[in-house]
Amino acid sequence: MKRLLAVLLLVALLAGCGARTEETQEKEAPPVPETPAAPAAEDMAVRAGGTTDGGAAATDFAVELFRACQTGGNRLVSPLSVLSAMAMTANGAAGQTLEQMEKVFGMPLEALNSWLKTYTNSLGDTDGGRVRLANGIWVNRQAGLVPDEDFLQAVRSCYGAAVETVPFDSQTRDDINRWVSEHTAGRVDSIVDELDGGTALLLANALAFDGTWEEVYREDQVSPGTFTAADGRAQDAQFLWSTERGYLEDQGAVGFVKYYEGRQYAFAALLPKEGTALEDYIASLTGERLRAVLDGAREDVYVSAAIPKFSVRYGASLEKALIAMGMADAFDSGAADFSAMGACQAGPLYISRVLHRTYMAVDERGTEAGAATAVEVRAAGILGPEEQVRLDRPFVYMLID
Repeated sequence: MKRLLAVLLLVALLAGCGARTEETQEKEAPPVPETPAAPAAEDMAVRAGGTTDGGAAATDFAVELFRACQTGGNRLVSPLSVLSAMAMTANGAAGQTLEQMEKVFGMPLEALNSWLKTYTNSLGDTDGGRVRLANGIWVNRQAGLVPDEDFLQAVRSCYGAAVETVPFDSQTRDDINRWVSEHTAGRVDSIVDELDGGTALLLANALAFDGTWEEVYREDQVSPGTFTAADGRAQDAQFLWSTERGYLEDQGAVGFVKYYEGRQYAFAALLPKEGTALEDYIASLTGERLRAVLDGAREDVYVSAAIPKFSVRYGASLEKALIAMGMADAFDSGAADFSAMGACQAGPLYISRVLHRTYMAVDERGTEAGAATAVEVRAAGILGPEEQVRLDRPFVYMLID
């Protein structure tokens, strides 16, 4: 359980489930609504005040991100992928922009760099579980950006990021998408839909997880049943039945922990109690509360557990969610300070998009998952692709009312 508490690789909400349902959400995540249980930005600032507990900070970040991504329907985010991509980007931030990002991360950047490096290096393979992470940075050759050497040193040493300077054309877009597909074992086949001269650089993280259950389900442990979706519709599903030890309970939900072989990784599920609306329970969650629930798993209680077989794809743009969490300046072309990232002839740098795509499948054998996050950084002086028109030969002209 202590390993599980270190960080959440993926956190999800299953609102609808078919035999092998695949649902894609491609939306901008709206701001998280105000609720008394949601920690205010000031509270997050206090948490960020100097903690070196990376596991606690990462879980806080995971819950806040999950709550902020209220896109409706199924929801599946990889906090580790998003945190890695945004932390790389933060190494180019300065001033108030960096301060806001550190508050959202829940710890100072230097400590986060060190913790992420140590943590990701510790993600070992077991007989039944494997995690793979990769980071990459692509610099637009035409944007006039000269990356700062300290920034490059930080992302290379702490995140193992490969840095390439290339033209931002369709070939580079295809190369980036191919890189994402390779490093997610094909579960996320693309992350960038378009790439133009207005982007100064792109920072990306890719993650893949493979887990085999500690006890693989037998044929007689699989049976048909009905899953009631969030909208009340009854859906046919195949359920995996087993008896587990690791009962979870708090005032709003019950659940269980099911381990993958080797017990380094685990699947944990929480079901809101009757009378507790799912969104109300999610709104009440904090990182501290979730850690308490997981840490309180009761091995002395047996759980008759049923998991539906499912397959889910999810995608979202995370700008609004991250702004709602407290890092507004990073996305404001007039306020962002990424001067530590390098000097750009086209103007000051700011984050224009944070693209996130995930995949997860659960069946008799275990779990396959993949996630990718791309942070697009633009120069304020570049509005889009540039074309050149020189009136140096005969031309048509007119006056227009």
